[in-house]
Amino acid sequence: MRASNHLIGLLNFLTFLLSIPILGGGIWLSSRANNTDCMKFLQWPLIVIGVAIMVISLAGFAGACYRNTFLMWFYLWAMFFIIAALIGFVIFAYAVTDKGSGRIVPNRSYSDYYLTDYSGWLEERVSDDSYWRKIGSCIRDSKVCAKMGRSIGGVPESADSFYLRRLSPIEFMWREIIDSGCCKPPTECGYVYVNETVWNAGGGTVGNNSDCYSWNNDQEQLCYACNSCKAGVLASLKKSWRKVSVINIVILIILVIVYVVACAAFRNNRRIDNDEAYGETRMTKAHPSRIQF
Repeated sequence: MRASNHLIGLLNFLTFLLSIPILGGGIWLSSRANNTDCMKFLQWPLIVIGVAIMVISLAGFAGACYRNTFLMWFYLWAMFFIIAALIGFVIFAYAVTDKGSGRIVPNRSYSDYYLTDYSGWLEERVSDDSYWRKIGSCIRDSKVCAKMGRSIGGVPESADSFYLRRLSPIEFMWREIIDSGCCKPPTECGYVYVNETVWNAGGGTVGNNSDCYSWNNDQEQLCYACNSCKAGVLASLKKSWRKVSVINIVILIILVIVYVVACAAFRNNRRIDNDEAYGETRMTKAHPSRIQF
């Protein structure tokens, strides 16, 4: 039936429209990248995803509307690999983010993050020096720690007020907000609060955590080289990947539905091409004459 062709054409046209803002976002991000490694790291996935969805949607739209067998073959195979890739990504995302979370700190509303709580492929990837240089540069260039400062009535925030703040590990996109792992020393180090990004060593001994000695009040250093900063990034990635996985599951369901309709449209095209014609042409094929003029 032609209804399946019309339906798959409509679905792919809507998918094509969806790819435009995705591709536009990647191009915009590329134009804004300049020397910021974070931007360069994020731009290509958006561009690749946008272009892939656009090309495949056009192939499916054209193949369904014009009953082009080659385009439908290409569309079905491409869709199959995309669906398989999404299934693999969802499984992979849950597998590499199954461990690690922030530790509750007594008398604090925020959590501390420890690299030893994480393991596996993602932890090794983030901890790798070459990757961490890019991520660390991204966090530093974003000036995330400078945005932590607050004042009440013109008076800087007190220690008690700061301890009641719910610091996120890091909002790891190009609009970072607060970082508990990179902008302050671990609580166990015993540093004394001066302001959000300035902490002085206490009178007692500093903790055994190596991050206690990595902390520096220099605003260009802080705890960017600390393991707690890497753990904060991992905590943020875990949260983000879980959210993306939920979205991917929804997209996967939609793609499977579109794929089933596309298969029906393809079978319909094959029937029409293979001689399920009507009228005189069909009768000629069913009862061919012995002499053809």
